[in-house]
Amino acid sequence: MKLTFFTRLQQTGLIRLTAILVCFALTPISTMAQSGFASLEEQMTGTQFQAAGLEKLTPEELASLNTWIRMHSLATLDAPRVNDTGAMGSEVGNENPGIDEMEREPIVTRINGTFVGWDGHTIFKLENGMIWAQADKDKFYSRELINPRVVVEPAMFGTWKLSVEGFDEDVRVERLE
Repeated sequence: MKLTFFTRLQQTGLIRLTAILVCFALTPISTMAQSGFASLEEQMTGTQFQAAGLEKLTPEELASLNTWIRMHSLATLDAPRVNDTGAMGSEVGNENPGIDEMEREPIVTRINGTFVGWDGHTIFKLENGMIWAQADKDKFYSRELINPRVVVEPAMFGTWKLSVEGFDEDVRVERLE
C-alpha cells in the first residue's frame, strides 16, 4: 500500500510538532519574555524534545505541562515572599510525599556538629531537630566545619536541596525526621 505524504507525516508525529511550533510562533515574543519562563520547546533541542516523547503531546497537553513547570520551578518565581513569621519563602505548594505537614519554605538552620562534605550516603542532623538524608550519589568534600549554617530549600518536582554557607555546591536531600 502506498502511503501519501500527509499519512507519512501523521505517522511520524511531525504534524503535531509542526502545530506546536506554529502555536508558539504566533505567541508574541514580548509575552514570553515578560513571563521570565523558557518553555520546554525553548530549552530543549529538537532531538531532546523528541527523545523525551514530547512531540506526542497535544498542544493543550504541552501548554499544561509548561504551566505546571512554570508554577513549580523556583527559578521562575519573581521574588520570594515573606511569611507571617518574617522568614523568606516561596509560594510553591507541598508535593513531597511524607512531608505533608511541612510547608515548602526554605529552612535556615545549622548542622549539629562537624561537617566535612557529603559522600553519597550522608545523613544531615540539624540543630532544629530535622534529619535529612542525601538523595543522590554526588560527592563533595570540604575542610572540617563546626555547626555550619545550612539552607534546605525546595527544588523542582517536589524535591529538596541542602546547601552549606560559603560553598557553591548543593545536594539533593530527603527528610527522614
